[in-house]
Amino acid sequence: MKKLLCILSACLYTVSYSYAEDINLVADDKVEWYQNEQKMVAVGNAVASKKDMNIRADKMTGYYSSYRVNGQDKTGISTVHAEGNVKMHSPKADGFGDTMDYDVAAETVVLKGRPAKIKTEKETITATESITYYPNKQQAIALGEVIASNNANKIYSNKMVSYFSKNQQGNLEMDRVEIFDNVKIVSKDAVVTAEKGLYLPKESMVKLFNNVVIEQDGNILKGDMAETNLDTGVSKLLTKKSSGKRVTGVFKEKSKSNKEKKQ
Repeated sequence: MKKLLCILSACLYTVSYSYAEDINLVADDKVEWYQNEQKMVAVGNAVASKKDMNIRADKMTGYYSSYRVNGQDKTGISTVHAEGNVKMHSPKADGFGDTMDYDVAAETVVLKGRPAKIKTEKETITATESITYYPNKQQAIALGEVIASNNANKIYSNKMVSYFSKNQQGNLEMDRVEIFDNVKIVSKDAVVTAEKGLYLPKESMVKLFNNVVIEQDGNILKGDMAETNLDTGVSKLLTKKSSGKRVTGVFKEKSKSNKEKKQ
């Protein structure tokens, strides 16, 4: 689970720096230039590429304009709309969707699909509405029925928001992930539900809040909060002192084996 929530940044990380390079737009079938509309349309395995990133789609439209980025005035492709079998590739991950909109000036990338997907070697995140990255805010948002999964765990919610900051080497790293609405974590050992959650990668900690329910082997534990250390695997179920409630549990009695019953 420790790596599971980091993948929101993986495919989108290179986008925040990609405006430093010109966008190259090519296609197998045709590339059309519309001077009056200031746009270029590429059809048939269309590819928009920059250093360390390329986007492929059935059709891609690039719109030209003057815009200001990082304190500099530029004239070139300011927005790109890709549609049909969209694939975005970077050294760290791949993104998939039905459409993708990349606004160079506003520095936003919006990936949509049924569902939109970002995949690394071991992890996958899907969202039925959209996955949006905001480099200026150093923030990524997945909306809809969101599922983050790897070989061991699945995390379900309606919204995941990731925040990033630069480390001492100048590279972006994840500070925290906020998880909202219908939160559910499914592992081979247990199912945990809550109203919201918080993942703190630097502390290897997941915290869940409000109406926390842990189900394991037929046993049910309930509390206001839960903490799980991803390094040790140790979980704690807590309750707010102000709530006046206690941590409660219902433990299922295990049935005796046939051999025990005969004795």
